[in-house]
Amino acid sequence: MAEKNSSFRQEGNQLIYTRVLNAPRELVWEVWTEPHHIKEWFGPDGFTITHKNMDVQPGKQWRYTMHGFGQDFENQVEYLEVEKPSLLVYKHGGDEEFKSFMVYITFEDLGGKTLLTMRSVLESEEYIAAINKKYGVVEGGKQTLSKLEAYVNAQMNLRQQLKSNHMSKVSTYLNFAGKTEEAFNFYKSVFGGEFGGPGIQRFGDIPPQEGMPPLSDADKKLILHVELPILGGHVLMATDAPESMGFKVELGNQMHINLEPDSRAETKRIFDALSAGGKVTMELQDMFWGAYYGSFTDKYGINWMVNCTQK
Repeated sequence: MAEKNSSFRQEGNQLIYTRVLNAPRELVWEVWTEPHHIKEWFGPDGFTITHKNMDVQPGKQWRYTMHGFGQDFENQVEYLEVEKPSLLVYKHGGDEEFKSFMVYITFEDLGGKTLLTMRSVLESEEYIAAINKKYGVVEGGKQTLSKLEAYVNAQMNLRQQLKSNHMSKVSTYLNFAGKTEEAFNFYKSVFGGEFGGPGIQRFGDIPPQEGMPPLSDADKKLILHVELPILGGHVLMATDAPESMGFKVELGNQMHINLEPDSRAETKRIFDALSAGGKVTMELQDMFWGAYYGSFTDKYGINWMVNCTQK
């Protein structure tokens, strides 16, 4: 990442990290507060975590085991303040090796981007020097946020819709757990025709992102995006949603109706009306790829996307 978009400073007993992430804060909040996401990126380079439980509410906890340096470190976080999607305050419990400390994380909306500030308040400046010498905690914090950035970038690449034209469209967007190519070759054999746009796009086609962990050979072969016209001009679109990137395909979340209205006003009208009484999964907002985008599950349990590329 460019240096101007990230910084670190120490003020006495405080370690303060800032980073501008190229994603809306609702998504950044999601990957920091949902266990199936955070277990994929949290921790310094070379570290992994085993998630135990997470309940992001004041007075509730997140418990996990961190694996690194050939050791297992038990961790317990107690949430003190939770203001979705702007503020997390928690106490990180201590043990004989690490003393407890406070963490303050703010998520600032920058119009489709997010300014994340993480401030850790430890016992003393001397204590920081001691644990930094032994464990490299300052660099570990930087590495953790680099892994967060790489994971968020992968999520944005996975979710983005790149179509742009002036006509309103309706399509069906499908998620598969590694079966997209097989399924779409089957659909192609039934309906005929050719794959639309640039054809099959794979995760291995994503340009490398700074700090992004290398994809496995298996993940590189997975489908990032494919589309196939079927009957009456209707288009099926799809992606693989691998668990290695924090997704879990289940009955009920594997299909969305994708709407592409011809104006921002109509996009907002549809979003507000259809989402009433349902659950918004991403607020309607300007996205970095140029779309006015949001997603939700309506009050009857049907999943929708709205994606407008018109100004």
